[in-house]
Amino acid sequence: MIPLIDKALEDYAAQHSLPSSPLRDELQAYTYAHCDSPQMVTGRLEAALLQILVLITSAKRVLEVGTFTGYSALAMAEVLPADGCVITCEIDAERARIAQSFFDRSAVGSKIEIKLAPARETLSTLSAKPAFDLAFIDADKENYEHYYEAILPLLRPGGLLVADNVLWSGRVLNPEKETDHAIVAFNDVVTRDGRVDNVLLTVRDGVMVVRKR
Repeated sequence: MIPLIDKALEDYAAQHSLPSSPLRDELQAYTYAHCDSPQMVTGRLEAALLQILVLITSAKRVLEVGTFTGYSALAMAEVLPADGCVITCEIDAERARIAQSFFDRSAVGSKIEIKLAPARETLSTLSAKPAFDLAFIDADKENYEHYYEAILPLLRPGGLLVADNVLWSGRVLNPEKETDHAIVAFNDVVTRDGRVDNVLLTVRDGVMVVRKR
């Protein structure tokens, strides 16, 4: 990932945002030491953004597409109320195993449920009653548009959908590969969608925040 902001500035921003928990610090270190593509960890700054959005919306029900090793799910669960829950979708059994091992060590781990299956399959089984308050997409980019269309009906009015990597290391400005074009198409679909309001933030690799009207 090509950094879109100077790392020293990003570190400064993280230091002046909600802190990471010791368990999340350990999870990030474990991921970098033992997992492929460790840069896919959400990281402290974006996790703080997700936590603030959970708090602002008074969210209780959170849906996540793309667990990876569990950093973002754990961050959101940490600020949910006692009766809150995170349903997180993961296709890779080893990643799910790692995530669950850290959830099991957390006081908030019981709030998180991993759905081990293709996300498209899981989303087709979920009900909007009760509706979700917030959703976070950070998975295979070619399916972003499908995930968006599947999740939007599951959100309550005023609920938020957050999508990661929407600047795709700057390749949205000169798309060449299939994944580049998929992200460009997703951003265009969201921006034209009269059902929502949105803002694309230059946080890390780009974060799209969408509010359902």
